[in-house]
Amino acid sequence: MMFIYVLLSALAVSLVSLVGALFLFRKGGWKSNYGGFLVSMAAGVMLATAVLDLLPEAIEGAQGRGVYWAIVAGITGFFILERFMIWFHHHDHVGAHGHDETTDVNPSAYLILAGDGFHNFFDGVALATAYSINIQVGVAITVAVMLHEIPHELANFVALVHNGFSVKKALLYNLLSAIPAIVGAVGGYYFLQYFDGALPYLVGINAGMFIYIACSDMIPALHENFRQDRKWMQTITFLFGLFGMAVLAGVLNI
Repeated sequence: MMFIYVLLSALAVSLVSLVGALFLFRKGGWKSNYGGFLVSMAAGVMLATAVLDLLPEAIEGAQGRGVYWAIVAGITGFFILERFMIWFHHHDHVGAHGHDETTDVNPSAYLILAGDGFHNFFDGVALATAYSINIQVGVAITVAVMLHEIPHELANFVALVHNGFSVKKALLYNLLSAIPAIVGAVGGYYFLQYFDGALPYLVGINAGMFIYIACSDMIPALHENFRQDRKWMQTITFLFGLFGMAVLAGVLNI
């Protein structure tokens, strides 16, 4: 019976990724009108999630200074991965006559999906851990994670569209990236006791990934937008995403 609770909770958390469907009901122009503001909010959400949620969780559960190397590994690993993907993306789309036929999808979009999938996996593991205590704790953590994931999944959706995905493709891929939550919940239910010691370091790697995405891709794009459009309002939405997640993390203690 406990397994059913874990599975249903993981499914509920995964369906939060459909929050991006709100944009499907708007007839065009949402990106040009609101895209910059949503990207700025997404950057704030990602940065706050990494620094105020994932890092404390990783440091609290780790022993020694190894967790800091895990954070550095997450940043460095994503840097190397992005370099490789840029190289592969370029060579894979060069035409037979040598001219560049590269599509408009930024390789960072796939890094965002990888980071989101990694993050969702640990959400699933967290659910399994909570239900291992009792049902009440499991339900409480499920609600907390869902509230936490609403702005996070919206941020990922916006980031995907910002990096070249169509709205429908971003929605589909965001939904697929939520599947690891189910895998993490089921795997955690059966195998968590064997890998408990490694979890803080894996969470640290995930934090490093989100820091890299926010600081190397999204924030520089905001500066470029500001130089072009002089939109100070994007600064306000960035701070809203940052401090909104700070309040959420503090109130829910997640």
